[in-house]
Amino acid sequence: MPGNAESQFIRLEIIGAKNLQVPSKRMPAGIYISINVDSRRRWKSAIRVLSSHKSVAWGDTATLSSHESPALSMEIRAPFELDRTLGSGEIIGRLQTSWDELLDHGDEPFELSFPPVRGVNPSLTLKATVVHASDDQDGALLDSLVDREIARDTDAGHARCAEYTTSKTVSHLNDAVERFQLVLDRCPVDHPDHAAALTNLAWARFQGYIRNDLQDIDIDTTTSLFREAFALRPQGHLDHTLSLHHLISALIWRYSKERTAVFIRESLQLCYKLLPLCPEGTYLRSIGVDGAVNYVISGCNNLPNDVSDEGIHLRRVVLELCPPGHQHHPLALAALALALNGRFRERGSIDDLEESIQLGREALPLCPEGHSGRSGYLNNLAFSLLCRFNNQGKSHDLTEAISMYEEALRLCPVGHKSRDFSLDNLGSALRTHFSQRGDVDDINRAVSLTREALTLRPPGRPGRDATLNNLATALAERYVKLHVIEDLNEAIDLYRECLQLRQLDDPERHNTSSNLSSVLCSRFTQTRKNADVEEAIRLCQESLEALPSLHPYRWSSYRWLKQGYWSRYQVQYEPADLSLAMENSRLASMHPTQGFPNRILAAWHWVFDAEASCHESALEAYAVFFELLDAHFSTRSSTTSRREASAAFRDARSLPVDAASCAIRRHNLKKAIELVERGRGQQWSLASRLKTPVEELETGHPHLAHKFLELSKRVSDAAQGSATIADRAAAEIAEMKYRRIMTQWEAAVAEIRDLRGFSRFLLPPSYEDLQVAARNGPVIILIASQNSCSAIIVPNSGEPHHVRFPRITVADLAKLKDDFATAIRHAARMHPAEPRKKLRVRLRILWDEIMLPIVNVLQHDLKLRHRSRIWLCPTAAFTSIPLHAANPFRMNADRSGSESCLEDLYICSYTPTLSALIRVRQAMKTRATPSFAAIGQSQPGAGQGDVLPAVDSELELVHTLVPPNIKFTNMSKDEATQAGALNALQCNTWVHLACHGKQDLEQPYNSCFAMRDKPVTLLDIMENNSPQAEFAFLSACHTAVGDEETPDEAIHLAAGLQFSGFKSVVGTLWGVSDALAKHVVEAFYKKMFEDLEDGVIDCTKAAWALNRATHAVMTKVPLEQRMVFIHIGV
Repeated sequence: MPGNAESQFIRLEIIGAKNLQVPSKRMPAGIYISINVDSRRRWKSAIRVLSSHKSVAWGDTATLSSHESPALSMEIRAPFELDRTLGSGEIIGRLQTSWDELLDHGDEPFELSFPPVRGVNPSLTLKATVVHASDDQDGALLDSLVDREIARDTDAGHARCAEYTTSKTVSHLNDAVERFQLVLDRCPVDHPDHAAALTNLAWARFQGYIRNDLQDIDIDTTTSLFREAFALRPQGHLDHTLSLHHLISALIWRYSKERTAVFIRESLQLCYKLLPLCPEGTYLRSIGVDGAVNYVISGCNNLPNDVSDEGIHLRRVVLELCPPGHQHHPLALAALALALNGRFRERGSIDDLEESIQLGREALPLCPEGHSGRSGYLNNLAFSLLCRFNNQGKSHDLTEAISMYEEALRLCPVGHKSRDFSLDNLGSALRTHFSQRGDVDDINRAVSLTREALTLRPPGRPGRDATLNNLATALAERYVKLHVIEDLNEAIDLYRECLQLRQLDDPERHNTSSNLSSVLCSRFTQTRKNADVEEAIRLCQESLEALPSLHPYRWSSYRWLKQGYWSRYQVQYEPADLSLAMENSRLASMHPTQGFPNRILAAWHWVFDAEASCHESALEAYAVFFELLDAHFSTRSSTTSRREASAAFRDARSLPVDAASCAIRRHNLKKAIELVERGRGQQWSLASRLKTPVEELETGHPHLAHKFLELSKRVSDAAQGSATIADRAAAEIAEMKYRRIMTQWEAAVAEIRDLRGFSRFLLPPSYEDLQVAARNGPVIILIASQNSCSAIIVPNSGEPHHVRFPRITVADLAKLKDDFATAIRHAARMHPAEPRKKLRVRLRILWDEIMLPIVNVLQHDLKLRHRSRIWLCPTAAFTSIPLHAANPFRMNADRSGSESCLEDLYICSYTPTLSALIRVRQAMKTRATPSFAAIGQSQPGAGQGDVLPAVDSELELVHTLVPPNIKFTNMSKDEATQAGALNALQCNTWVHLACHGKQDLEQPYNSCFAMRDKPVTLLDIMENNSPQAEFAFLSACHTAVGDEETPDEAIHLAAGLQFSGFKSVVGTLWGVSDALAKHVVEAFYKKMFEDLEDGVIDCTKAAWALNRATHAVMTKVPLEQRMVFIHIGV
């Protein structure tokens, strides 16, 4: 022993403690050490928070005098407050020792062991050294012991709680509650210890509630005590975290007893606040928080699906509490996906559905083959995909949904508890597939699967109503195909049973009502029983009265209410029924929360019915159809996806010309021009909006102009980016990004339209806007409708002129088109010198029946001068007929010579739409320094075509004809690659292309020019912005003819070059011989560059030069190889 401790000063270093357990099992705020030197003085360490290992590290020191007493008492205590302790806290361990014992360990740290708590001995690690009296003493840490009644009762309450925990003696708990109540009574609301007193009382009462030891405990009051304490300890308060944990614990216990959703919902919100306050490694996190959070997450995951904003917010919170790797992460993803899908079905927001699919895709890989829940995840994701198909018409969604449903059914063999869901779901998907493809096997299997599902859902079992509805729908659709009346009657019976099972406040009830209405209308058309149609109308009316104004299901009610009135009108011919049918068609078409495909379908039926009944709303119906189709296409991020969307309405592709025909019959030529313009070339129109010049806007509103241009670029970039993504999930994310940017773009457009003078910015052009296209010569729109075939001539001023073709029908045009194709193929096999008799016969018919009536109006009504420019704007079947080559091939009546043909009289050009011509004229305002690139590929890469021996000499010929003052680039052979060609197209104002051209009839955007490595596709050209470009000569096959599926879209290579920036293009309607084309090329450039003023080349001379060239080579080039070339643009 190093000397007697008498009259010495001893420095004690409190290093740490371990194996610390609170006897009452209550969560402590921290731990501190108390050293009682004598009856008047004690030293207290700082309060330290426990670690996850139930240990504490201090590093506190105290210098104490030993002269007062040779013995001392050491205590380890657990206070329940950090900010301001009420009482001394609960004793974890107490030990009597002496100074001599402490000094017996020399200068080394040593461990003091305390009596066991729940079988484990707490211990302190200390270090004791003798110091000189002159050393600083820690007098500031001395705490005078004051006997306070509040503190004494609080400590007694803690002690009784600890005894209750150990002995389970209820009297100890009663005593603790009484003591804590006394303390609370002495600590009113404004007392600094009020929150601590509330918490102590609440905790003691809570223990009695958990163990059912206190019969008169009111859990409401207990929870309120915790809540009141928590309110007094806001974020930032030292005891905020612990109070938060107490309140969560009380709410969880309350939920476990009562199963009331409000408690688990509140617990979740509080857990969301608690977790960031308890990082990994903390004591609170290790012994209580994670367990509480997991319980709350499980409870929330078991809540019914809530599609309200609050319910979805709750699901988002759950997901944030379950990061990737968490055991509940897959279920949290699925639950949020399901809620978003539900909100989509109530409100129709496509963003909800897209996010639902994205979440479902994240969840599915987390449940691989063999996972017990995989079938459920497959069913949920497939359901969202099916919803998106119904909303947007993406065929791959339906295919993928069926594949997933098939897999889910395989995972649910006979006897599996979820087999009914999988049977029902797959049946619904196959029913949808049938409605698209018409394969009877699909609908028969759908009926079979749904019948099996119904046997697994007997009366009283959940889900029976949905299966009844689905089976009835399958039978109703099979009836439409096969007309078996038993299917229709059974469907009606099943819908009635379903309605009986669905409550009045169930939104799905209204869906069933609409479905029942549809089959009742079908039966009415067969039986003529008024009761059926009257019930059908009543059902829809009741649903419309009950449903909110923006609920998506209103669309079905409008649709079938229209069908009810229409069915009755077709039998009874009451004008009121017709008016109501048309009005409900309008409402269905314009219902904002329904997907575009269904609204377009409603508008299409409106058009059909209005035309059939000669109703005055027909023109409005056409306009709504085009507006919806345009809006639908604008939601698609790429040109290929827009084409896919268009294919879903292939049966409606005649509507632009039918609309024009309807307006003509109503003697409204201006409206006819507006409608045919609006319905045609929509792909180019949509893409061109992003290139709209804004010079006028920049003058007065430069900031808004910059915003519009910037957003247009972002939309364009997003569209191009999404087009190249192969992965489905990544593509969907890209499409969501595109739609978000598109929404901002649309908002900017709306802002511009609010400006004075810009109210029609980017709106469909009026006749006055479109008439600008005829500034340099009349535009002749040739309309081929099933109702009538005619032309409208748009002059540069005044009223349009209508030209009838009384002896021509659509069938005649189809035959004429086929005859031309046959004659041209026949001519290609003939010797160049042989007369093309068959081709001449067709061109004579074209002249007599179509072009001569037009020429008569041009000459006699418009007084158009000889050799003036005219623009042909063909539609539908007219697009495949060489209108410019119309020729009477007859002698004048006086035998003085041949009658003039169209190209003798006028200089002909083509334009796909009036807007396209206006756009390229606007782009002519700025001119760049001219440069000329001749691109040729005589030896294309593998699979792109045969060798073209005349190409290289054609390029050399062009070089000799281009004025020497023009910068010239010759690109051929190895230099003529895809990248090289695209660069040349972008960097030069004039381009000559000589190579293989291929028109892809299946995928027209894959139409291409053959290069050395890989082809230059139409998509490549469209994305290759060339604003300074002026003229292109396409000496290649099939460069100016669109596909037969969508002729009015004019999707071809020449149009693509025009879109990319070329104002004037010479293209070809069919195959061209490279050897013969050289003669046309030579004659063309000779005319193009003769008599240049000041050496300036002018692309607007191209139509005239082509006209003169084809005349010049009549003796060298046969007829079909002269008329193959056409001019498009300015």
